[in-house]
Order: sequence, then structure tokens, then C-alpha cells
Amino acid sequence: MTTPRWDPAQYLRHAGHRARPFADLLARIPRLPGDPPRIADLGCGPGNVTALLAGRWPTARVTGYDNSPEMLDRARADHEGPTAGGGRLDFAHADVRTWTPGEPHDLIVSNATLQWVPGHADRFADWAAALEPGGALAFQVPDNLDAPLHTLLRDLAAAPRRRSRLAGAVRAAGSVHSPGFYLDRLARLGCVADVWQTTYQHVLQGEDPVLDWAKGTALRPALTALADDPEAREEFLTEYRALLRTAYPSAPYGTVLPFRRLFVVAVKGARSA
Repeated sequence: MTTPRWDPAQYLRHAGHRARPFADLLARIPRLPGDPPRIADLGCGPGNVTALLAGRWPTARVTGYDNSPEMLDRARADHEGPTAGGGRLDFAHADVRTWTPGEPHDLIVSNATLQWVPGHADRFADWAAALEPGGALAFQVPDNLDAPLHTLLRDLAAAPRRRSRLAGAVRAAGSVHSPGFYLDRLARLGCVADVWQTTYQHVLQGEDPVLDWAKGTALRPALTALADDPEAREEFLTEYRALLRTAYPSAPYGTVLPFRRLFVVAVKGARSA
């Protein structure tokens, strides 16, 4: 897949809506075994949700990992350093496809990142092995590849005049597995997994807000692939904008973006009640 160039400012334009699933994920993570706990955030982006980990576990030593220099620069500028509870937030470059913990962890967490990582479930064994007994692997991923937001994008990218240029610039249909797949894979690694789905009804404001949302995430690979051809880029955005206006009509109170997400909290060595 095309390696996207990320734009922290664009991503943060919908920071409230994007952070809510992470807060819901954290609410289901049980007590961690370490004191202070050691936590890794895989795909930390601009660090705004990584900072929520310090709020939940004030003494924790937290490291956010990302492979985007732009995102890491923003995270370090806004969030790195000692925390009010005596812990610390740090950020480091890493590729989630190959990252392996160099020390035991109490929590490995990931927010809307693993859908970008082909074969991410094959990494679970290494991550689970690095967890302390009672530690957790927790993540959430968008689970809406059947939504117009993505189907329209795939159709546009597959048009004959763009197919060669945008091959690999949209997420593949199999980038996220079923809930049962994740439960089974993690149970076989000795974890008790809590797996669920939630569909959020995000009410977005402003002109063409669904396109603006997509510019921060799903559109990034395509925009990166078209970066050297402004005319083709604007033509692509114009077509996508028109399609999104029909698929997500505005109302007097805003534009509704239904968004399904899949959540997993897997606790190592835990026993079900």
C-alpha cells in the first residue's frame, strides 16, 4: 500500500470524534499489574490520545510509537515530558509491522492503526509474549469498509484513468478481520478477549465535513500518490466531494457520519468469571 504522508493539523480537525472510541476502549481495560505500569501506544499519531493514558494511569511510563515524522514532531511538541502524576510520556519512531517490545509491558494499546498494517494479527504472539501476567493488549480499528466513505473511494481509485496511479492507495477489503477471528486468535495465545463493535453517529459541522474527515485518514494514501499532480488531485477530490454530498446529506443540525468500530481488550493469563 502507498505509504501516506500524514498531516497532524488535518487529523486533529475532528479530534473530539476520533478520541471518543479510544476513551471507550480505555474504560474497558482492567487494573494493570505493574506499579508504575509500562505502556506502549502503537500508532500514536499526534499524541493527543496517548496523553489520555497518563490521565488513566498517572504514574505510568508511556511511550508512543509512530512511523510518521510529522506526527511524532507534533506529539513531542505538545505532550512529551513528565506527567502530573509522576509518570512520563515519550515518543519514538517505530514501524508497527516489525516493532517488538524490548522489555515487559503491562499494556500495549493501539488506536485506529492496525487497519493500516497487513498481517497485523501475526504480531499478536510477540506482543502477548511481552505482556506481564494480567497485562493487556487493547486496540480499536475502523470496521466500516462497506460504508460509502470507502466504497466510493475504492470505485474512484479503480477507474481506468487512475487505476495504475492509485493502485495500493486505498485500504483493502480484508484489512480488518471479524470479531470472532480476533477472539479466537488471542484466546489461543492464552488471553481472555473482550471483543465488541460500536457504531457511532458522528454529527459533523462545516462545509463538506465528511470529505474533510477523510482528508485526515482514508484519503491520505491517495493524496500522497497524487501530490505531484495538482490537477489530477483536484479532479479526484471534486468527484469524491460530489459523491459524498449525496451519500451523506446535510441536515439543519449538521451531517451525520455513521462509523462502526471494532474493539478488543485481551488480558494475558486471565480467567473468565
